[in-house]
Amino acid sequence: MDDLAVWGALFVREVDELPVQFVKPADTDGPTWAVYQDGAYLGTVSGEHDRGRATWWVQATREAHRCVDDAVRALRRPATWPQEREQAARWAAALLANDSLLAVDVETTGLENPYAVQIAVVDSAGDVLFNEYLRPEAVIEPAAIAVHGITPQRVATAATFGQLLPRLATTLHGHAVVAYNAAFDRTVFERELRRHLGDACTARDWLARIRWHDAMTPYAVWHGLWSAKHGTYRHQPLGGPHDAVADCRLLFDKLHTMARSAPTACW
Repeated sequence: MDDLAVWGALFVREVDELPVQFVKPADTDGPTWAVYQDGAYLGTVSGEHDRGRATWWVQATREAHRCVDDAVRALRRPATWPQEREQAARWAAALLANDSLLAVDVETTGLENPYAVQIAVVDSAGDVLFNEYLRPEAVIEPAAIAVHGITPQRVATAATFGQLLPRLATTLHGHAVVAYNAAFDRTVFERELRRHLGDACTARDWLARIRWHDAMTPYAVWHGLWSAKHGTYRHQPLGGPHDAVADCRLLFDKLHTMARSAPTACW
């Protein structure tokens, strides 16, 4: 659907399983369509080619999107979005004001019952406090290797999580930690801790010495693409290279971008 020449004057497209009607205004021959849902006017979008691919503009806000579905999701935002976006920006600004803040990222053996194959900890200045590849003592799934490129051969002689545990405790305990999808990373830590410390209670006590923050949901709110199917803001990919250090630094970049939009922030 990137070829704007094939778009007609009137057509229906499903976005998040809900039909949306596109109608070309009678007073234009350009790639512009009024968008309707259930008979209600949502707004107007325009398409243009940019380096061989289409860019979609929401006319009211002049926002650019790489796919027309995201432009529709922007039009579907609830009226409360400006206030919610401001709250997310203030959250990011407050988080960055915490001198103890660290970013954590974990690359894993897969998505189901994962173990760590790389852990990085980066401070707000971008300095690397911890970056280690780990021997997971578990199978690294081919799909995971395709994402992060960490093969069994690469970590065959690496340290185990248990061997790195003292350094991790020194690095993380007493700090605020932000992650992108913190629930996933925290679960990986908990699974490793249960395996190496022996029981769930000790693992939870270890994790309780860290103040965890998740950036994924606030960033989704700040980005503001509404999923009509799920009735919430659509989570956005971090967009990093799936290297734990690079992803930590990218996370800080996103937090700073959010914080700069807070009305009273100076970033």
